[in-house]
Amino acid sequence: QVRLVESGGGLVQAGESLRLSCAASGGVFGIMGWYRQAPGKQRDLVAAVTRDGTADYADSVKGRFTISRDNAKNTVYLQMNSLKVEDTGVYYCNAYKIVVRTAYWGQGTQVTVSS
Repeated sequence: QVRLVESGGGLVQAGESLRLSCAASGGVFGIMGWYRQAPGKQRDLVAAVTRDGTADYADSVKGRFTISRDNAKNTVYLQMNSLKVEDTGVYYCNAYKIVVRTAYWGQGTQVTVSS
């Protein structure tokens, strides 16, 4: 029923920009966000946003990344500017249904930043 499909990942050089998209279906989600996981590391929150646009960011991306969502399209975006090598990882879309206290995950999209 619920499906989250990420797109927009790729290989870029440090200092460049990338825009990720996550198209959701199968529900209305109170919170949507992005997590990333580097090889051998824990999956950590990058950014999250509520339906009214209130956003939260990891300290490491503040000032560089912007999360937004289009509720009509049930899509969340992550604009990533001034990318750094340490931003490399698999980025996973996450969507949370508040009523059933359930989180859903996309398959992930690879972001690789080269020096």
